[in-house]
Amino acid sequence: MSDKELLERVILGDRKSFTALYNKFYPQVFKTAFGYFNNNFDADEIVQDVFIEVHRSAGKFNHKSGLSTWIYRITVNKSLDKLRFQKSAKRFSFFSAIRFNEDNRLTENIADTSNHGLDADNKELEKIIRKAMDTLPETQRTAFVLTQVEDLSGKEAAEIMKTTGKAVESLIQRAKANLRKELGKIYDNRRK
Repeated sequence: MSDKELLERVILGDRKSFTALYNKFYPQVFKTAFGYFNNNFDADEIVQDVFIEVHRSAGKFNHKSGLSTWIYRITVNKSLDKLRFQKSAKRFSFFSAIRFNEDNRLTENIADTSNHGLDADNKELEKIIRKAMDTLPETQRTAFVLTQVEDLSGKEAAEIMKTTGKAVESLIQRAKANLRKELGKIYDNRRK
């Protein structure tokens, strides 16, 4: 069944189709949300919010972009809204090694970030990268996450961000430059 047919059935109130849609898109929604919050609780909350919005707004989807692009956009918006709401707690993770099993759930060894089995150096490196990522403006962070963590093309990221491919390229370049600068500062401060 195509995404369009699936969404049409959801609009008609078919619960099995909504479950199928949820199961199909859960991994991308969770992974994206987890990238912003680095914890299962907030990511699960975003997943709930996203699928409530998908259910409510299914009839408004205009099919100008792909269904997955629309769902990514909702996920990014819900995540950014939550981050804005949590003003004082900008929490972001540079975490690209998330894997899912057949049930679309995180595998046990990755689901709990406290049980990564990473040595102290890798945990420290993750903290440093997270701290540097937290300094990026929202648009740079979003472009960077979508292309570098989620591994989407610049064109896909542009659709999700409702901008041009050139704008996404520019945002990624600025994000990389800002990360280099910030990581350099952190490194210099640690050497003192």
